[in-house]
Amino acid sequence: MPQKPQQTDFQLVRVKSTWSRIKKGETLSNNNEDEVTLSEATIGECISEGGISWIIEAPIYFCYKVVETYDILEPSNTTLLWGHITDPQQTEPATASKRKLRRFIVIDEVVDKLYGSKVREYFEQNNVQHKILALPTTEETKSMDLVLNILHEVQSFSLDRRTEPIIAIGGGVCLDIVGLAASLYRRRTPYIRVPTTLLSYVDASVGAKNGVNFLQCKNKLGGYTPPVASFLDRSFLQSIPRRHISNGLGEILKMALMKHKGLFYLLKNHGKYLLDTKFQSCNSFAHHGDAALQTTRIAIETMLEELAPNLWEDDLDRLVDFGHLISPELEMRVLPSLMHGEAVNVDMAFMTYVAHARGLLATEDKEQILQCMRGLELPVWHSGCSWALIQRALRERLKHSGGQLRMPLPTGLGVADIFNDTSEETLERAYKLWVKDCKMGLEEELQAQGDSPAPSLSCVPL
Repeated sequence: MPQKPQQTDFQLVRVKSTWSRIKKGETLSNNNEDEVTLSEATIGECISEGGISWIIEAPIYFCYKVVETYDILEPSNTTLLWGHITDPQQTEPATASKRKLRRFIVIDEVVDKLYGSKVREYFEQNNVQHKILALPTTEETKSMDLVLNILHEVQSFSLDRRTEPIIAIGGGVCLDIVGLAASLYRRRTPYIRVPTTLLSYVDASVGAKNGVNFLQCKNKLGGYTPPVASFLDRSFLQSIPRRHISNGLGEILKMALMKHKGLFYLLKNHGKYLLDTKFQSCNSFAHHGDAALQTTRIAIETMLEELAPNLWEDDLDRLVDFGHLISPELEMRVLPSLMHGEAVNVDMAFMTYVAHARGLLATEDKEQILQCMRGLELPVWHSGCSWALIQRALRERLKHSGGQLRMPLPTGLGVADIFNDTSEETLERAYKLWVKDCKMGLEEELQAQGDSPAPSLSCVPL
């Protein structure tokens, strides 16, 4: 008769420098009163006729900071030097050390033209030995080749992987590439994110993901390694084009539609002001309050609420995937016609029609959402988003989401849920109505403009 497998669970304990296992519930005898450390990790041992198996449970702990700051490149602002340290007790010895500070900085080449002299002056004024690597970080160059380029330079600089974090200054692509490079170097080297676009300010800088494109697929290679810190300085946004502001507003609108009605109305009522002022706080516009500060803070807080409990995406039901079911396929298909936030918005506009077709969203709410999107100068339709592309994108979604669509849909303004039962008939009906309304509406608008200046590229079907 086969014997029943024997299961024993062990805790892990370190005495002096050696880890040992003890049965769960047993008391460790420590006659010498040595320092003892109890790990949260456990080992389960199962003995059966076929042999022994072990099951290891080892929680991984990450702590990272997301910090608002101002004038980060002013030499008197020490955020870039010490702001990543989370334990106040470590700050004093670090700042008092006589060891020369060293930093390796990767900066987007466009940002380098705008701020490179200030970055160099910052580190020179603070007597920091530094290496600045300026690179073209775009969706077209977002590849392992660029990651390896960075790693060759990091190796030449010979940084200390514990105390000398790599600094990434640029948009989301730059932050993603540097994050992957840092996660690979010596298996994990700390890094700092300094976003310079609105999209990276509210999205790429606050999570754990990094990655590069591979085989014409967006972010096909990557991992989950958060930075030690992200430093957010809105002053960078005043130097980016208006279209880039609109691009970032697409990701902010995503959070508004999924979970914050107040944020939606901030965008609806102050969208033009935010575009005009490029998210700079202007005291002379008192009737707007500080819409820029409120908008970015709510966007980041709601994003962190969704990301922090699920940093490794163990749970595939994610509201933050709204706008990301079709957009990865669309963005790569029409590159460089659509920026990331624009592709996301085209996806969200279609999904708004899907929610309406399912009876989840009132007609009035659907129209408010589309009106808000247009007010933010975001595209609500694109000729590249064909029915065939949508079908292909959703098949990919099924493959990589455990065989379910896990489709986030708005059920009102600022409320949403995730659905797995949207029929193809409903999707096709929503698609036809979406094309009819949004494509024809855009064509009529262009026809009415006649000889007036052409609208923004982000609104034109390409």
